[in-house]
Amino acid sequence: MMAKWVSSHRDLPLLLNQWANVVRWELRPRMFLRTTEFLWQEGHTAHADEADAMRETMLALDLYTEVARDIAALPVVPGEKTAGERFAGAVRTFTIEGMMRDGKALQAGTSHYMGTNFAKAFEIQYTSEAGRLELCHTTSWGMSTRMIGGVIMTHGDDKGLVLPPRLAPYQVVIVPIGRGEQGEQTLAAARDLAVRLKAVGVRAHVDDRPQLSPGFRFNDWELRGVPVRLELGPRDLESGSVVMVRRLGDEGKQTISLASAAEDMPAVLEAFQAFLLKRATDFRHAHTATVDTWDSFTEAVTSGWASALHCGEPACENDIKAKSAATPRCVPLDAARESGSCVHCGAPSAYGKRVIFGRSY
Repeated sequence: MMAKWVSSHRDLPLLLNQWANVVRWELRPRMFLRTTEFLWQEGHTAHADEADAMRETMLALDLYTEVARDIAALPVVPGEKTAGERFAGAVRTFTIEGMMRDGKALQAGTSHYMGTNFAKAFEIQYTSEAGRLELCHTTSWGMSTRMIGGVIMTHGDDKGLVLPPRLAPYQVVIVPIGRGEQGEQTLAAARDLAVRLKAVGVRAHVDDRPQLSPGFRFNDWELRGVPVRLELGPRDLESGSVVMVRRLGDEGKQTISLASAAEDMPAVLEAFQAFLLKRATDFRHAHTATVDTWDSFTEAVTSGWASALHCGEPACENDIKAKSAATPRCVPLDAARESGSCVHCGAPSAYGKRVIFGRSY
């Protein structure tokens, strides 16, 4: 279709975006991560030259990095794939890699510069201003429902899901406590608080299921990963307060003013968002080792990532994978320049910087 839609330089750049379900063969499906069918967002673009196509490639990578970091609180590492890990047919493949809480790497999104390879195969050409027939430079980029798995495995714990506030359908759940007349009073106060929370942009919900005990409801919302729970009982109502419980953190239960709870909550949620990002970033740093020997490499990848120099040879990559189950995740874009010998074979390093290796899904 791109070949049909492009005929002149005036048609470029052609920028296409779609949300689509994809069915593929998976030998060993993993829930959210590798499933027979998945939903993804993907872009396909065509450009007049390499420079314009590369701008689009990096723009998509930057957007994915922002979504992962700023919305999902996933501290991903943007980088370029090695030749052995590059998408088939691409000239360059870029990725964002996240570390899950078992130390494994998750490829959370990719952006590819295809050069003119696909344009040659599908005859995607345009007439230039000089009147010559030229091949388009194309790109492709995508992010899928694998991100759901990434959120679960980065932030979750033994109690269940933990959702970053910017991603949570319900940012705050209010649980009124009490029976009879007292229950009616706390429920009315809870609904009033929910209205005030929504007025300041907080996605709030009142759990008005009187047939369920308070303890059951508390556990239910912890399982669902709601960032903040507010407990409102008769005594709280009398004292003009409400009990606030964050899904994670060392603060424990805190008593806050009922009158100012709504106006204070946006700051509480932003702090919790920042806490989750820092927690995940600190975990990644603690489980990433800079290594220069094979023994330290194999030890590092058993529980996290190894940052090592590599020769760039696919045969060496394959040997590393066979011996350690680790693959080169990416060459980080912001890594410091460094040269030396390959951690495995001893040949000169090929990238001028260290490569992140890790086991993945």
